[in-house]
Amino acid sequence: MRFSALLFAVLCATVAPALASTAVAQARTSDAEEWQVPRTADGRPDFHGNWTNSTLTPFERREGSGPVYTAEEVAALEQRPVDRFIRGTAPSDPDRPAPTAGTSVGTYNEVYWERGTRVAIVNGEARTSLVTNPANGRVPARTPEAERLVQERRDLRSPFGQYDHPEMRPLGERCIFFGSPSGPPMFPVGAYNSNYLIVQTADYLMIMSEMVHDARIIRIGEPNPMPKSLRPYFGNSWGRWEGDVLVVETTNLSPLQLIRGVPPSEDARVVERFTRVDEETILYEFTVDDPARWTQSWGGQIPINQLHARVYEYACHEGNYSLTGVLSGARYQERMEAQGASDSRRD
Repeated sequence: MRFSALLFAVLCATVAPALASTAVAQARTSDAEEWQVPRTADGRPDFHGNWTNSTLTPFERREGSGPVYTAEEVAALEQRPVDRFIRGTAPSDPDRPAPTAGTSVGTYNEVYWERGTRVAIVNGEARTSLVTNPANGRVPARTPEAERLVQERRDLRSPFGQYDHPEMRPLGERCIFFGSPSGPPMFPVGAYNSNYLIVQTADYLMIMSEMVHDARIIRIGEPNPMPKSLRPYFGNSWGRWEGDVLVVETTNLSPLQLIRGVPPSEDARVVERFTRVDEETILYEFTVDDPARWTQSWGGQIPINQLHARVYEYACHEGNYSLTGVLSGARYQERMEAQGASDSRRD
């Protein structure tokens, strides 16, 4: 998370450790009685600004859990990222030994991770999962056809090493398209950068994700259907207003835009609902309807909270130079193995 935001969370936890998200939710409920929806010049609810959907709430509910956390569970869950941040930002031991040869030296420290600091609060409830339909809070079973496609993808990739050629690397790593933050559906990334810039006009809503600066443009008004043969990234989205709720329907989803690891069928449909519920929150609701891939439709609710920070340019890896380095490094290792030589950099 942004360093200043995490530092603020640590200070809050130190000064008032008993403060939990449920109390915040109650305060917001009270404030909402006098709150008025901010509106654009054409009278629609205003979604413009910087937002984030990072959260401690898991996507699916743990087996045997109920739909709502207790206040004690919320307090314990929200204390963990504070404790982890304090441990992760402590000074390193200058007398620590060198890492064992061949082992990982790690990646980012806690300043860079953005896993969330609060559980998801919806309608005053501390939710135990973002999935709410089915009622068990878990994504339904895949169809046999979906399982076949997933296995087919594995089989297609199995003869190759993951660094054999550029197409084996994920689209996000290749700075082409990341997917899940922008959607549809719009899921938190989990690790970091679950942040958005939303720009709104009378005719369009643009949602730019911080990850790989994906920009999704939603037309508002009469739908303009595409032939099924056209399946672009982000699909074909159009929005309509139902009172103060913006309802977005998307079809023509790209088979490369996996939803929970599954390529959508040509008949897949995602319906999203955006509702401004208070000054700090957009309630985002989604439904995935794809009978060819799942045994039933499924969906959930995710609070999108105002981000009191900037969304910076996602430079990815500066012209794909890092991808060149990854592949050339793999070729170097192959040459060393073919020659029976060791990597002098590891000796």
